Amino acid sequence: MGSRRLLDDEQGFPSWFSSHDRKLLAAQSRGQLTPNVVVAKDGSGKFTTINDAINSMPKDYSGRYVIYVKAGVYKENVIVGKDKVNVLMYGDGSRKTIVTGSKNYVDGVQTVDTATFAALGQGFIAKSMGFSNTAGPEKHQAVALRVQSDMAAFFNCRMDAYQDTLYVQAHRQFYRNCVVSGTQNIVTAHGRAEAKETTALVIQNCRIVPEKALFPDRLKFRNYLGRPWKAYSRTIVMESTIGDLIQPEGWMPWDGDNFLDTLYYAEYNNRGPGAGTSGRVNWPGYHVIGRAEAQKYTVDSLIQGSQWIKYSNIRYFGGLKF
Repeated sequence: MGSRRLLDDEQGFPSWFSSHDRKLLAAQSRGQLTPNVVVAKDGSGKFTTINDAINSMPKDYSGRYVIYVKAGVYKENVIVGKDKVNVLMYGDGSRKTIVTGSKNYVDGVQTVDTATFAALGQGFIAKSMGFSNTAGPEKHQAVALRVQSDMAAFFNCRMDAYQDTLYVQAHRQFYRNCVVSGTQNIVTAHGRAEAKETTALVIQNCRIVPEKALFPDRLKFRNYLGRPWKAYSRTIVMESTIGDLIQPEGWMPWDGDNFLDTLYYAEYNNRGPGAGTSGRVNWPGYHVIGRAEAQKYTVDSLIQGSQWIKYSNIRYFGGLKF
C-alpha cells in the first residue's frame, strides 16, 4: 500500500496545544524560532546526534524544549524517554532531515524495540522530519516510528519502512500532512485490549494510494484497509480517498474466523475507485456507518483535540469535513 495523509485540512487547530505552542510553531514556520539546542551532522550545532540533544534537556525543565535538527541523515535509534516531557523537534523537511535505522525482528529484536525513533514522553511534537527503517521486507517487523506519547503530534513528516512502519502504541496521537509508506501492516497495533476501551485508529481526510513506483503494478497485488491482529481491533476510515489498489472486500481476516465478531471496522463517506462498499466483507464487526456514528470518531470527540491541539499553530479539522 502507498501513502496515507492523516488529517490534512486548512482550518482550525488541534486543541491540546497551548497558546505558547501555537506561537512556537508559527515562529518556526517563519524561520524566527530560537531553539534550545541545534543538532548538525557537520558540527555547526551544539550536538552531532539527536540522542545527545535529547539527553541535554535539564531535569524538571519547564515549558517546551525545542530541538532543531539540521538537514542530514542521522543513523541512530532515538528514544524520547518518558521523563522528556514537552519536547518540540523540527527539521528542514521530511526528505532533508532523516532519522534512519535498521533494527528488525529477524535479527532477534522484539518489534517494540525495532523502532528507529520512539516518542514516549508526554506532549511530543515533531515537524518537518523523516523517520526510516531500511531493514527490508525479508526482515519482517521493522518499525520506523513508535509513539507512546500522550498528546503527541506530527506535522509535515514522513515515515518509511516495509513492515509495521508506524507503531501507534498508545494514547492520543495526531498526524497532519504526513506520509506513511510501507508494504505490510503500515500503521499498526493501537492496543485496544477490551471492548469497553474507547480507543480507535481513525483515518480521516486521507489518501490511501500506491507509491509512484508501485502504481503501474498496483493491481497485481492484493491490498486491504486492515486486518484484526487482536480481538478488539477498531479502525474507522472516513472522508478519505481510497485508490483502486484496495480489494472490493476491503478488509481481510487475520486467523480464519477469529475476532470477526469482536472487531469494529467502519467506513463513512469515502470517495475514490476503491471506496465502494457493496462488495465489502460480511462480518458481524464490519459497519457502514452514518453521520451520527462517525461524529464519535472525529478529532474533537475521540482524542479531545479541542483541549490540546487548537492552541498550537497547527491547523486541523475537529469534526466531520463533509
